Amino acid sequence: MRAEPESTNAPELPYQPRLLPWSGQQGKPCYLITDAHGGPVSRLADATESIQLGMGTELLAHARELLPDTPLGELRFLAERLTEALRDALRVAESRGQRLSRLN
Repeated sequence: MRAEPESTNAPELPYQPRLLPWSGQQGKPCYLITDAHGGPVSRLADATESIQLGMGTELLAHARELLPDTPLGELRFLAERLTEALRDALRVAESRGQRLSRLN
């Protein structure tokens, strides 16, 4: 005799939520559920991720040039921008990592 799997009352989602590259109200993460073909919000998220990573790359290059001779006030500003760029890059990495793990 074979045991039947227990059924759950929770509905199954056909697609897992995607972490979006922006925050919602009060800094909370935003997620999107879409089909395999994506849609306008998915394309916007892809474009936003690309822009965020490009800005981070440019900021890092700028920081390398400035660091040796930068006054303290400018260092603080630079550190704040680098922190924002790192936050964005980590969010993109988390989102892409979640999507890649679903493919395996």
